[in-house]
Amino acid sequence: MSNLTILRTYAQSAPEALPASILFKHSSKNLTVFDAFPKSMFHFLILPRIREPKLDATTLSSLRALIITDKELAKDVITALAEEAKAVKKEIQDEMVNRYGFKWDVWTGFHGTPSMEHIHLHVLSADLCSEKMKNKKHYNSFHPKLGFFLHIDDVLSWFEAEPSYYANLVKQLKRSTYEPILKENLVCFHCHAEMKNMPTLKTHLQEEWDKLERRGRDSAKRKRKAVASTPALSQEGHDQPEFATSSKRAKSNDARSSPEET
Repeated sequence: MSNLTILRTYAQSAPEALPASILFKHSSKNLTVFDAFPKSMFHFLILPRIREPKLDATTLSSLRALIITDKELAKDVITALAEEAKAVKKEIQDEMVNRYGFKWDVWTGFHGTPSMEHIHLHVLSADLCSEKMKNKKHYNSFHPKLGFFLHIDDVLSWFEAEPSYYANLVKQLKRSTYEPILKENLVCFHCHAEMKNMPTLKTHLQEEWDKLERRGRDSAKRKRKAVASTPALSQEGHDQPEFATSSKRAKSNDARSSPEET
């Protein structure tokens, strides 16, 4: 099985055929899988399932392939991905509260020109703290403001734009447009400071995360004290559901069966 086409293989598979270390959840239209080389503390990929004849492997090979095939079909597929991402985001943030006591942002988007075949939507926590974040290409591909990472709301807005604008976007979805972004200087997405190399950046990102965690825990503690000091307020609804990530990964040693993304 080629590493570059493994996502397509997943999209063609019956959900029950995928191990729990790979498949997080599924619906009639999409599969949500764990990113095998996560670039943040939480990182998932949502794949539209191959459903022939309209949604075949060629049509779903990339974002560009989808939107040049049929605009309305593309809108339906991407809207369904966006809806699925909302549910995944909520589960991530519930687990953030369970594990860390607070929640932070979650990014949802596509890569301008992904390295792997089959369109996939990234849903990842806004920290970029991971041992798998190893080089400039990794970091710049997820930086929220450089332009390689196409936020889902921006992509959805394409379908409401003027036809000429939409057509021009299609032409721009090519490697020559996006590859130079991956070579840009390393800049912290928190404070915009430029970093000299990846080790320096990773240390800095960890420091930024530590500050965020302290603020988040302090804020959560203040809120709990405020609720506790107000007997009239109901305590119901504060329990968070169990998150499946750890238990599902523990069921199999297959968690690294996907190739590393750009």
